[in-house]
Amino acid sequence: MVAAAAVALSSGCAAPSTPATSDRQAEVAERGASVMPFDLERTTHQFTKTDTGGVQTVIADDPRDTAQITLIQQHLTAEVDRFRRGDFTDPASIHGNEMPGLETLRAHSGRITIDYEDTRDGARATYTTTSTELRNALHAWFDAQVSDHGPHATR
Repeated sequence: MVAAAAVALSSGCAAPSTPATSDRQAEVAERGASVMPFDLERTTHQFTKTDTGGVQTVIADDPRDTAQITLIQQHLTAEVDRFRRGDFTDPASIHGNEMPGLETLRAHSGRITIDYEDTRDGARATYTTTSTELRNALHAWFDAQVSDHGPHATR
């Protein structure tokens, strides 16, 4: 996912079915903390693949944690705006420029519809495309995030 410290990875992402090593997950969490304003230990990313793309949901583990919910909503609102413009700088700074699906998403962002929605416990971004190539890129991108974020992400 996702703003500022651009640290290029020297290694690629793990295969979709293979969880990333604990060292890689720790590196991703460290870089993520410089990009995502919410606490990864108090939130969960959910990546659900669909036939037309996918749904990314970020929720506060405690639905009464209004501070985390506000940070999630502010962050995902800004990310969706950037993604709509083809700016995937934040995920690249966390996961590396070789992140599966990333190059295709950057090159064809105008062909993906991204809808944003606040939820009671966080926020949701729904990615929709009619392109099989872009759907597959989204699925690869989702798999890489689930692998890299380890206990902070689910399918």
